[in-house]
Parts: sequence; structure tokens; C-alpha cells
Amino acid sequence: MATFLYRVGRLAFRRRWYVALVWAAVLAALGLGALKAPGASDDGFSMPGIESQKAFDLMEQRFPGATADGATARVVFVAPGGEKVTATENKRAVEKAVADLADSPHVASAADPFRAKAVSEDGTTAYATVTYKVAADGLTDADRTRLERALHTAQDSGLTVEAGGSAMDDGGGAGGAAEVIGVVIAAVVLLATFGSLAAAGLPLLTALIGVGVSTAAILTLSQALGLSTTTGTLAMMLGLAVGIDYALFVVSRYREERAKGRAPQEAVGLAVGTAGSAVVFAGLTVVIALAGLAVVGIPMLTKMGLAAAGAVVVAVVIALTLVPALLGFWPNAVLRRRARKTGRIEDESTRNNGGSRWARFVLRRPLPVLLLGVVGLGALAAPMTALQLGMPGDEAKSTATTERRAYDALAEAFGPGFNGPLTVVVDAKANADAKGAAATIAKELRRTEGVVSVSPPRFNEARDTAVLQVVPSTAPTDEKTKDLVTTIRGERPGVESETGATFEVTGTTALNIDISDKVQAALIPYLVVVVGLAIVLLLVVFRSLLVPLKAALGFLLSVLASLGVVVLVFQQGHGAGLLGVEQTGPIMSLMPIFLVGIVFGLAMDYEVFLVSRMREAYVHGEGPGQAITSGFRHSARVVVAAALIMIAVFAGFVGESDSMIKMIGFGLASAVLFDAFVVRMAIVPAVLALLGDRAWWLPKWLDRLLPNVDVEGEALSRRREADRGTDHGADRGTDPEADPDPAAGTPGREVART
Repeated sequence: MATFLYRVGRLAFRRRWYVALVWAAVLAALGLGALKAPGASDDGFSMPGIESQKAFDLMEQRFPGATADGATARVVFVAPGGEKVTATENKRAVEKAVADLADSPHVASAADPFRAKAVSEDGTTAYATVTYKVAADGLTDADRTRLERALHTAQDSGLTVEAGGSAMDDGGGAGGAAEVIGVVIAAVVLLATFGSLAAAGLPLLTALIGVGVSTAAILTLSQALGLSTTTGTLAMMLGLAVGIDYALFVVSRYREERAKGRAPQEAVGLAVGTAGSAVVFAGLTVVIALAGLAVVGIPMLTKMGLAAAGAVVVAVVIALTLVPALLGFWPNAVLRRRARKTGRIEDESTRNNGGSRWARFVLRRPLPVLLLGVVGLGALAAPMTALQLGMPGDEAKSTATTERRAYDALAEAFGPGFNGPLTVVVDAKANADAKGAAATIAKELRRTEGVVSVSPPRFNEARDTAVLQVVPSTAPTDEKTKDLVTTIRGERPGVESETGATFEVTGTTALNIDISDKVQAALIPYLVVVVGLAIVLLLVVFRSLLVPLKAALGFLLSVLASLGVVVLVFQQGHGAGLLGVEQTGPIMSLMPIFLVGIVFGLAMDYEVFLVSRMREAYVHGEGPGQAITSGFRHSARVVVAAALIMIAVFAGFVGESDSMIKMIGFGLASAVLFDAFVVRMAIVPAVLALLGDRAWWLPKWLDRLLPNVDVEGEALSRRREADRGTDHGADRGTDPEADPDPAAGTPGREVART
């Protein structure tokens, strides 16, 4: 592996114009394809195999053209203090607003609250449900403008008017500010790490090119592969993250080789052969984690994972080809300013720095450091035992939003369960008396404890299917609502035997409950698949039994600790005010899966980059303790820089107004913080120090079975030693483009100026 990549790096250096032109052509071709490609479809969020989805599909089949997935808006009218919405003037204002709401080409219906009996018992609050013919992403700016105009007109009459529902979702998320903040902080960290604008700018430039290529490819293929508009979100975020990381490690190793006196082309070859090998295997671990999202069984999540895995592959290929090509154009530009001015590069490979001093500190006190790290992360992980999964809705939004105010007004006037009604779909196709069967089921539902009301059945044209709306007494995210859904479904066998008809429970609340259950059930298989494959991969990389196991256990510690602090803040409310979280509740259902998938890939990045340098030093003859110190001397600074960049990128999302985006950003930032600074920088060296030579032990029979990928570049070392015993001049004469291979380790070696 190292020898092959060494040749790739030298070839990219020599043929830099060709490499640059090929990448420019790829970017231009994909960009043109993205511009001409049809718009991305949006297949919606589907979850095969759960009851809510089956009921939804049944409604689509039995109620054709009923726009079961159409957008809805629930407009809430609250009379001024002491008045009622049924008063003449207020009623007239409400009816005019409803008429205005119906005046839109995409509106299927706008229910008059006075005819639909959608007025609270005290007469102070009413609501109108507006149903659209298209999904939320199909609404135009004109549709939303009409909606807002109708609300403002009613407000001018003195009523308090708020609106919620899917029609209010403008498709926003992180509006791009988070990514900009992350890139700016990344630039500052890179500049501080390298002390050179070119060295800081090169990883950013190549990462942005990689993101451009992968994003354009996703847009080009979106129609053909059925990718939704959200598929590229994860690919963009991770592509930027790993793209910076991978280029950072190659450039760092190039500078190190130049400091040893290598000529530029030889330094590039060695950097790609050694650091590039680590990049390849680090990228493979990320790809495994992302492709493993298919285990969960959510088509949208599978597509997001595969698209992001493709972006990671692009980042790896760019680090191995475009980065050395750009170094060929400006071989001295990435060096420190003093080196460029004086023409002398100072070799820092044997000097103490913060990394080596920290490693020696851990080597002197491995057991206390290990215990402190494990106990600390264990304490942070403790709240995870109280984890409740769900899908927070409008109740989790800021009170500054109209959706949250509409939610609160409805909960106050009609009860907390009104915001999360259950939809019961009665299938009476096998029963001649469908009307009687639906009436019997409605009667049984009314008797169920926790049910406030059941609407009259609404039949399809064939009169063989009915839909009932069931209002619980508790809020959508309340555990009692989940128990109610379980109870209603448990009554099904008795109802079927009595009526000959069956029913299924769906609706947003039931769908969220089913998704949470399925994701929770898929978490363990996902962990087993991803961690198992990664252990096998790391076994090949490090040729050790204990190092991969230690890596996996350390990752589990950091993920559990990050989930614990997410529960602590977003579910239990400790410190929630500091992050602007106004309403606590269950943790988003997909949060654990996202956290495991993304953080596992990044954690293994740090593991491979840090421990591969230790392994390299150990293979080249250093003792276990000295190898740990050497690994930290060479890699600690860039690992810390990479981690700080990731934390900055993810923490930028905490400033967004959406609570779910806050949760994702906070969870990912805390996970990277724990994994990079506690697990990789403290627990890993402590464990390796305690194990000594045993850390690198591998049974002989297994050693013979495993392929030798040579991540450490041992073959390159043997080659250089052999070259020093031959006539370099004669060898170079056969290759006019070959670089001299100066003796390594000579501080202050003269370099050519550019």
C-alpha cells in the first residue's frame, strides 16, 4: 500500500498539470450536469414495515386523490381578552380570513371553524384547518404569501392569529451561516497550526473542490437514483469535514519530510505513501459507518449515508492526487515564512513539543489518567439510561415563532392531546356492514382510558374504509400517549373477532412513536455491523488484537457520554437556557444513529492518524513508551487542529433557532470533544503504556492470514536504506525526472527557493 501510494504521490507531483486539469474537467462536467439535471424529487419520509406506514399506504390506496401527504396549516384565532370568537365582529373576521385562505389554486379545502365545530367550550378560541393539494415542499412563495396576508388581515381586526402545520415549514434548516462560521474558524486553526497562509488555504481549497464535485454529482444523479432534496446535506457536511482533515495530514507529513532534507518530489511521495495510507484506511472506516446506515431500514437515511460515503471517497482521492499536485506547483509555499525567507527548514522531528510533553506526562501516570478518563466519561454517560426517543414538533420551537404560539393556544383551549391526534384507519372490506363496524370501533375507542374524543367516521367512495380522529388526553411527546397507542393496538384482536373488520393506527404522533421504536431496535444491530467491520479493518491496519478493541471501546465511551450530555440538556433541561433551548422533551429519534455513524467515522480518523504514527515508530525499532511519545510528537498537533475544526463546524449549528438542529450540532460537537481530547489523547496512550509490547501482539497464525498493507511505510524505509548502499548517480541517470534522495534527519538543510 505505502509503495503504491508513494508512486501515486510522485506521479501526481510530476504530472501536476494533467492532474489539475482532470479535476477541473470533472468539476466542470458535473457542474454542467447538475445545472441541466431535472430537479431532485422528494419521495417523503417513509418507513417500511411499521404500522403507521401501512395505514398511511392504505389511506392512499382507498382514498385516491385525497392528498394524504398534502401540506396542512392549522390557523388559530383567539379573541381579545373578555370577548368570544363567536361575537358578530370577531366571527365575521374569522369567516373572511377562511375565505381568503381558500382563495389559492393549491388549496384543497379550508374548513370554517363554526361549521366544523372547531370552537373551544369557552368560546375564546377557534381554528381552521387548511388542506393543500401538494406537499409542503411543493408550495410556492405565492401560496405562503396568501397565507400570511390572510393572517395579517385577521390580526388587524383585533384577533390574535397564529398558524402551525407542515405548510409553515419553509424547508429551512441551517441557513448556511453555520458552515461559513465553521470554515472561518477552520482557517484560523489551520493558520495557527501551520504558520503559513498557503498551508492553511490548501486544505480548505481542496476540501471545497471535493464538496463541489460530490454535491454536483448528487444533483446530477438525483433524478435517476431517486435522491431527495435532503440527501446532499450530510454529504456536504462530512465532505467538508474529512476533506480538510485528510489534506491537513498529507500537508503536515510533507512539511515534516521536507524538514528532514527531502527534495520536494520525494517528500510528496513519502507523505502520500505514509500519511496517505492512513487517509485511505481512515476513509474506509467512515465509509463503513455511513454505508452501514442501510441496516436501520429507512430509505431516506440509506440514501443519505451512501451519498455521504461517496463524498468521503472523493475527499480521499483528492488528498492522494490533487493535494500532491498542488504541492508540486508551489513546493515551498506551504512551509513556514521563516523557512521561505531564509531557504532553511528547521527539523522539528526530534524536538520536544506540547504533544511529546503530554505523552510523557501520561506515561508517568497511566493508571490515574485512565481511571480519570473512564470515570469522567462514565459519569457523563449516566443520564443516557433515561433516554426517551421521539420527534419533537412545534412545542420544541422558540416562543418567537408563530408555530409554537399556535401550539400553546390550542393546548390551552382544547387540551394538550389536541396537537397530536391519532388517525385510526378502519378496513371493513371483508365486512358487509362497514358502517356498523366503524361505529363499534369508535365506541370501543371512546371507552379507552386516555381518549378525550373520537370523531365521526369518514368513509371513502366505496364505503369499505373509514377514518377516525382520536384525541388523546396527553401531549404528543408524553410517554402516556405512547402507552395509549400500545393499548389501542392491543384491543385490535377483540374488535376483529367482534366486527370482522380491522384497523390500524397512524398519524404524526403514532408515526413518530413507531419510528422511535424501530430506530431503537436497529441501534444494536447497526453498532454490531459497523464496529465489527471496523475492528477487522483496524486489525489489518495495526496488526494487533488489542488496539482495535481498545479503539472500539473508546468510541463507545465517547458516544455514550455525548448522548448523556444531550439528555442532560435537551431532555432534563440542565443548562438548556444557556443554549437557548426553551422547551425540553424527548431526544430526536434519529439522533443516536446520526451520532454513532458520523462520530464513529471521525473517531476512527483520529485513531488511525495518531496510532499509525506510534505503530510506525514501533516497527522502526523504538520501544513501546518511546513510540507513544514519537506518535504524539508528530501527530498530536494536527489531530488537535482537526478536532478543533470539527468542533467549530458542528458547534456553529448550536446558534440556529431550530431545536433539532441545536441538538444535532451540540451532540456532534460534544462527541468529537470527548473522543479527540479524552479518549484519543488521554485514554489511548494510557492503555498503550499499561500494555507495553503486548499492545502490538498478534498470534502468528493470524499474522499469516492477514494481508500486509504496510501503512507504516516499512517497505519505503527498506528501499531508502538499500538506495544509500548503491550509486545514486547511476540510478538517477536512468530516470531524468527522479529526485535525489538526500540523507534524512539533517537539520537546517538548504532548500531551493521558488
